[in-house]
Amino acid sequence: MKLGVFSVLLGNRPLEEALDYIAAQGLTAVEIGTGNYPGNAHCNPDILLNDEQALKQFKHAIESRGLMISALSCHGNPLHPQKDIAQAFHDTYVKTVDLAERLGVEVVNAFSGCPGDHEGAKYPNWPVSPWPNDYQDILKWQWEEKVIPYWTEWGKYAADRHVKIGLELHGGFSVHSPGTLLRLREAAGEVIGANLDPSHMWWQGIDPVQAIHILGKEGAIHHFHAKDTSIDPVNIHKHGITDMQSYALTQERAWQFRTVGFGHDLKTWADMMSALRLVGYDYVVSIEHEDGLMSINEGFTKAVHNLQQVLIEEPVGGMWWV
Repeated sequence: MKLGVFSVLLGNRPLEEALDYIAAQGLTAVEIGTGNYPGNAHCNPDILLNDEQALKQFKHAIESRGLMISALSCHGNPLHPQKDIAQAFHDTYVKTVDLAERLGVEVVNAFSGCPGDHEGAKYPNWPVSPWPNDYQDILKWQWEEKVIPYWTEWGKYAADRHVKIGLELHGGFSVHSPGTLLRLREAAGEVIGANLDPSHMWWQGIDPVQAIHILGKEGAIHHFHAKDTSIDPVNIHKHGITDMQSYALTQERAWQFRTVGFGHDLKTWADMMSALRLVGYDYVVSIEHEDGLMSINEGFTKAVHNLQQVLIEEPVGGMWWV
């Protein structure tokens, strides 16, 4: 497996400066945002799809530093009930898939999106309870009328261009767990897989190792994010896992995102790397920095150091060295 980083954390630096910094850490892969929530500071599809020279320079900047692009990422909500908002997210998705095809990038990372609760809704509605039965009715309508039709059509659009879709299993969106990912994959095809981020598994009460086995045996892991989560032993009993407080309230929240090794020990991370290898995942582990207690430099470098200790790179003599 290769170690990479989601370059959004370096969005305030010019592309080539960011790439120099990444390569200097010994990484070999980079995940790049193309718009929507990640922004497009390093990769603007409107420019690269319409300027062949700019596209060549972009590719050279990456390849000349010994890097490869693990994914283009355009996380958004193309199912947003307000049509103008949904259209903007969707348009970026389409351009990102087109750019991935031009660049020969295997994966586009995204969110599934979350619709409203009826055709005239203004805001997304994420049902998390089976009762009262209204919530089941909403969920059924969302999947049958919005989620499955959209990804059946636009998953095929990606597959026709030899691109796989890595949906991040994130709370607040229709696809947020291994089960919901497999439900959509069964309906829309194998082009749909996970951009599996263990940080979102932990706060939902899902064991990431088991999530890897569940998805891996179906060949449904297209990309992997490396981010940790710490659970506050007191606040979790006050606010629960569906804590809706701002991420800025670090002392009050039930859980918060941390850099690799600062929510769970390295044995836990080694178990995840072993599980990935066991299910045949041999692609990229991409560091994502969202740790509110560490600077970008500190969080990134500590994540690199910790993952380099546990990352399984190559089978040696029939054994996997961790």
